[in-house]
Amino acid sequence: MVANVSSVCGSSQHPFSSFVFMSVAVQGESWGPRGRRRSRRGRKRSQARGEQSLTLPRTLRRSRCDGDDDPNPGLPIQKLQDIQRAMELLSCQGPAKSIDEAAKHKYQFWDTQPVPKLNEVVTSHGPIEADKENIRQEPYSLPQGFMWDTLDLSNADVLKELYTLLNENYVEDDDNMFRFDYSPNFLKWALRPPGWLPQWHCGVRVSSNKKLVGFISAIPADIRVYDTLKRMVEINFLCVHKKLRSKRVAPVLIREITRRVNLEGIFQAVYTAGVVLPKPVSTCRYWHRSLNPRKLVEVKFSHLSRNMTLQRTMKLYRLPDSTKTPGLRPMERRDVGQVTELLQRYLRRFQLAPSMGEEEVAHWFLPQDNIIDTYVVEGAGGILTDFTSFYTLPSTVMHHPLHRSLKAAYSFYNIHTQTPLLDLMNDALILAKLKGFDVFNALDLMENKVFLEKLKFGIGDGNLQYYLYNWKCPPMDPDKVGLVLQ
Repeated sequence: MVANVSSVCGSSQHPFSSFVFMSVAVQGESWGPRGRRRSRRGRKRSQARGEQSLTLPRTLRRSRCDGDDDPNPGLPIQKLQDIQRAMELLSCQGPAKSIDEAAKHKYQFWDTQPVPKLNEVVTSHGPIEADKENIRQEPYSLPQGFMWDTLDLSNADVLKELYTLLNENYVEDDDNMFRFDYSPNFLKWALRPPGWLPQWHCGVRVSSNKKLVGFISAIPADIRVYDTLKRMVEINFLCVHKKLRSKRVAPVLIREITRRVNLEGIFQAVYTAGVVLPKPVSTCRYWHRSLNPRKLVEVKFSHLSRNMTLQRTMKLYRLPDSTKTPGLRPMERRDVGQVTELLQRYLRRFQLAPSMGEEEVAHWFLPQDNIIDTYVVEGAGGILTDFTSFYTLPSTVMHHPLHRSLKAAYSFYNIHTQTPLLDLMNDALILAKLKGFDVFNALDLMENKVFLEKLKFGIGDGNLQYYLYNWKCPPMDPDKVGLVLQ
């Protein structure tokens, strides 16, 4: 049972999570960290430090079959080919980011789990394994020198430890320029919804000094998959300290959280990953809308193409100073009942969606500073007709002399019955800009494709896969997905 999984593979990308900084192109502007060529001196320094390149030297890429002289007469051609095959194999050990890459990948852990195989054509619906009657009572064994610990997130010191672990070891972009910065209050919001259990906040510590070096979490959720409503868990925040990723702690964390969830009578899970694992039920794409182009360029989250100036870019992405939808206001506690009705009615049209009651809606949608913003549209007689919501997830900007943080808004749930979705989301962009956000991110799920291009979002170059644990069903298109995980 897992959510955001790149850490399972020991990658800096998170398989259960939803965030990677991606390249996008919008009307002459490119988004995403720019790769920089190292100088010859820099490459020599790297070699002196023992770094190994997975790119074959030009001499090894050539063979005598080309009619050239042997590039290294000291090595027989068979030896060169063996080296090349070994290096190619080594280069394939990173997490797969496409179905083609995944087809060449060996999934030693996932092949033992109740998930469909990558090449399996799924046409039926239901559990892969029957519910277990005899569930292991003892925790799984950790490598020597480590111990389990259930984290008490009501303890400020423990919460700070978790924050530090995630801040220093969780999701980074491929160029190590940005890293998620989940605030302590955000973590409490994400990890303690109605029905949360303390034993599902599962930590790993060093036995000698009690340092927190691993974590995985589960939260309960009622999820409808096609026509079946199941009690599941959402798995998230799988994180292992960078120095321990060779110890294979992540698979033990997954097995242990599965055991703890099974003890509560739950045998299915939903999770997301930026990498391809066996087997996605759907694949979505992130889109990005610039709100603060100058800053995004300065921190190299984006760069200008040759035919664009910064002034033209700022003009292109400029937004009005005020919203235009009549009756748009922040959500209040008195709105919970109507928001719940709007949400339940709207989500019935999708094939993968949560089922939330008023208690869950109050938790997930009532505004909290720097965590979640929800705005409702109040019509005649106090009737709510629409709402829009987005959560706050900043990223630490690494190695920049001026900027320390990039403030990102993530589209959550947007329900419309009277206001056109395009107008509602344009107002959401304006509100996010007024609140100081630098970029607004959205997946192409639900009806989001209606507004993405028209509101000048740029498409990302990475996907977010949705997965179900111990449940099989036919795959679905992104616009049939009605579930957003933090």
